[in-house]
Amino acid sequence: MRGVEFVKGHGTENDFVVLPDPEGVLELTDRRVRALCDRRRGLGADGVLRVVRAAHVEDAPSTVDPSGWFMDYRNADGSVVEMCGNGVRVFATYLVSAGLAEAGEVVVGTRSGPRPTRVRADGVVTVGMGPATVTGRSTANLGGTSFPGFAVDVGNPHLACLTDFPVDEFDLTTQPAYDTSVFPKGVNVELVNTVDAGTLRMRVHERGVGETRSCGTGTVAVVAAALHAEGQRAGRRTVHVPGGTVQVEITEDGSTLTGPAVLVARGELDADWWAAADR
Repeated sequence: MRGVEFVKGHGTENDFVVLPDPEGVLELTDRRVRALCDRRRGLGADGVLRVVRAAHVEDAPSTVDPSGWFMDYRNADGSVVEMCGNGVRVFATYLVSAGLAEAGEVVVGTRSGPRPTRVRADGVVTVGMGPATVTGRSTANLGGTSFPGFAVDVGNPHLACLTDFPVDEFDLTTQPAYDTSVFPKGVNVELVNTVDAGTLRMRVHERGVGETRSCGTGTVAVVAAALHAEGQRAGRRTVHVPGGTVQVEITEDGSTLTGPAVLVARGELDADWWAAADR
């Protein structure tokens, strides 16, 4: 048995293991995902991006071209995820670097539908994120304190909590409590400060992962929430996260996320390790 090819990359320090698997032959079990993402016994990552033709993905939506490239995304705990904004940037960058797509416009299939991207030569990628819909209000509880927020759908669920408490001081090592009747499949919880009229600062606890250095869909969710709180339907914001800075624009038709994507390593997983990781 040969080893398994991998690439390691990150988008504003939200990091991923990329597994090229065009024909869908890899058996990507929950155990293997957890082993890969473990920062002591594996490569270490917030998630895994399998590069596969959409025709080989059973739950690919009908809006995705079966012959196109599909981002089969798994959280670090092995759970399947609908969408990941930082992951799409890394995924599109990999496609271009591997010669599987031309620089410029690249369409990436996801479980939330096709996502158009623009890959620039300087490593900056813009992703068409689709609509960011504020669906209501809810509350997160952290350390005995309640934080009111907005429920936002960006293809995956978010609870964006705008607060005056400095987000740098929060302990996000544990999952903030939330209303499971509102979020039955779990939720990404963002805590957000307004820095100025055009700038937000955010930290996030992602479902199935824990606190991450960045969350692409989360940055879109917090901008949608901030605009909604101001009675606006469209606008732009710069969002600072622990891993860097991105730009988000919300329009009447959808949203875009612009930020860097970096590929840092390529290699081959040992065949014996891959086999043992499923035990």
